Amino acid sequence: MGTRKVYLENKPWQEALADFLAALEPEGFFVIEDEEIKADNSLGRITSVPVTARMSSPHYRASAMDGIAVNSAKTFGAAETNPILLEVGVDAVVVDTGDPIPDGFDAVIMIEQVNFLEGNKARIIAPAVPWQHVRAIGEDVIKKEMILPSNHLIGPYDIGAMTAAGVEKVMVKVKPRVAILPTGDELVSPGEEIKPGGIVEYNSKVMAGLTYEWHGEPVIYPIIKDRFEEIKSSVLKALQENHMVVINAGSSAGRDDYTSAVIDQLGMVCTHGVAIKPGKPVILGIVHGKPVIGIPGYPVSSALTYEMFVKSLIYKKLGRLFAERPKLEVSVAKPLYSTLGLEEMIRVKIGKVDNKFVAAPLERGAGVMMSLVRADGIVKVPRLSEGIEIGVALEADLLKPLKQIEKAVLICGSHDLTLDVINDLLHRAGGGYSLSSSHVGSLGGISALKRKEAHCAGMHLLDTKTGEYNIPYVEKHLAGEELLLVNLVYRQQGLMVARGNPQNINSIESLMIPDIRFINRQKGAGTRILFDFLLEKAGIQGKDVAGYQKEEYNHLAVAAAVAEGVVDVGMGIMAAAQAMDLDFIPLIEERYDICIPKAYMEDERIRQLLGVISSMQFKREVEKLGGYRTDRTGEIVWSNFRIEEEAQWRTDLPEI
Repeated sequence: MGTRKVYLENKPWQEALADFLAALEPEGFFVIEDEEIKADNSLGRITSVPVTARMSSPHYRASAMDGIAVNSAKTFGAAETNPILLEVGVDAVVVDTGDPIPDGFDAVIMIEQVNFLEGNKARIIAPAVPWQHVRAIGEDVIKKEMILPSNHLIGPYDIGAMTAAGVEKVMVKVKPRVAILPTGDELVSPGEEIKPGGIVEYNSKVMAGLTYEWHGEPVIYPIIKDRFEEIKSSVLKALQENHMVVINAGSSAGRDDYTSAVIDQLGMVCTHGVAIKPGKPVILGIVHGKPVIGIPGYPVSSALTYEMFVKSLIYKKLGRLFAERPKLEVSVAKPLYSTLGLEEMIRVKIGKVDNKFVAAPLERGAGVMMSLVRADGIVKVPRLSEGIEIGVALEADLLKPLKQIEKAVLICGSHDLTLDVINDLLHRAGGGYSLSSSHVGSLGGISALKRKEAHCAGMHLLDTKTGEYNIPYVEKHLAGEELLLVNLVYRQQGLMVARGNPQNINSIESLMIPDIRFINRQKGAGTRILFDFLLEKAGIQGKDVAGYQKEEYNHLAVAAAVAEGVVDVGMGIMAAAQAMDLDFIPLIEERYDICIPKAYMEDERIRQLLGVISSMQFKREVEKLGGYRTDRTGEIVWSNFRIEEEAQWRTDLPEI
């Protein structure tokens, strides 16, 4: 077995990439290779030499209209007061669009302008000018004319032009073949049985998809165990068959991380460790004149580092520059604290509120693949900064089109499963609208409204003194603002336990049973406030509940922890329990409202949102989830301003 090194560098990624590309240059890696393929199959390929026409199009003089071909000189003088009669077959020939123009004729008169008479005569009342409605030889393309230059990305129109010009085959650059080697004892192929400790291998699917987007050809190899010799032999085989090799996982410095040692034994390690987060333990190496890259196994680290390094190799190998992602100036909705010395890439949701774009950070864990699915963009905290304060302007690299972002309703606050239903129905309606939700807790939603960083906020805040929901909090924290509360749902809150309730948990007091493990919601969440209230009523202090300090940020995460046996019980909604096939002990029915500032009521995005909430389809979908009551859904339950046109903004919205 090779010697394992534990030292990691901390080189800026831009410097590491530049050094890597420079080291590959003298190896001849970037020499262009080409191949001949059928023009019909060339969509998305890149030309290696200019493409020239093999014949003119059209290759004969053709009629551009249905009508009659004539000698224009014989039509001069024709007018309504001086009609001219032409003998069909002698002075005129009937032609359809695309027909050849007979010799001796140089113009076409449209059929609509011809009056055919008995005796094989055609009557015209206007003269034809030479070459009227006649397509000249080579009007589209002339034989030997260049159709496409070299280094051109072939599109659908290009294929049409080549076909018209008689081009059957075309020389294109060979797609860079990227060998993707997933490694790890814990990895399981999709579809196989997953045992505790097993992880479905899907990073290779993401990398393959990205490779296709970049005009490369991915080759996914079977999963390799964490064995030095197995990894080494697989790398050697992959190098023989491909232009470059990417080893996924094993790039760090753990006891089973052999990527660096393998590359070092077979060739040269240029860099091991770059100053980025996530993705620090990247390895850039060269073996037999070809790049061998080790990237981390965590899904987000894998995807981001693959894009940072492999994309550049593919495009440079093809001799093309790639366009960077569009950028947008945003301000962050909450402070972004980061590690000094590492450039951190933070996935964010983006919404346009008033005339500014607001970025709300998503989960920052390197293993949270859904953060890339949900993200509208990525903001980068500079390497020599410890973070970004609220309101500070910075650039976001967009992952989604700007027009799509501009049509999103930005809602901050409490998590609820019905928000996903709203988002789906907005998408299904086809108008381009969507719901972009940031789960920061009910009080966090109120704070976002106060800072004008959201269009609306979802909340279920119980005032323990009055028993009223939401209104006291809105009046206290958003005093002076004109607002309304629209009911979304009434929902059942309670305790979620494993199927069969093996611990016989039936009340808040049950949490005091020895060895019962609980999981809580984050501070500021409505569920946390409700739970604390119920504890107080039961005379229980939070510190006496095992797991009180352990927090999750949404109902499904709590339910998942219970379902996996990480904990015995968690507080949440019935719909989450049913989604995870858990038993549910109901404790209270609560009201979940959406708070909307008056200033946004005429915004088309809010009107679309209210249209979905008021629809019967939404109510039907919600009731399927279980644990919800929708008899007041869409109703204004409170406002501090007069609403004169409520019926109009409700009924004008189309039923989905």
